[in-house]
Amino acid sequence: MGEGADWRHRGEYIAKHGLTPAAADEALGDPNRLVIDPDPASRSGRTVRVIGWSTSLQSLVTVIILPEDDVTWGVNAWPANSTDQRRYREEANDGD
Repeated sequence: MGEGADWRHRGEYIAKHGLTPAAADEALGDPNRLVIDPDPASRSGRTVRVIGWSTSLQSLVTVIILPEDDVTWGVNAWPANSTDQRRYREEANDGD
């Protein structure tokens, strides 16, 4: 997961949230990232929510990925909302 996701099908889509695949991959590579598997909003139960820090944006980003065989597909990404920001902070505090 730290190597990033394959955004070839959804890279342009996340631009509507003001994000790039590179910024989403920074969040995936955050050593303190929070991984929620499965994503609580997933209809299929197959996607994973990752909340991590993007150094280029200087903010938290929520990334949805779909691990499938040998590929981790990037599905969606957006600036983390207040709920995901709280989840990330609470998880960081639990590790102290």
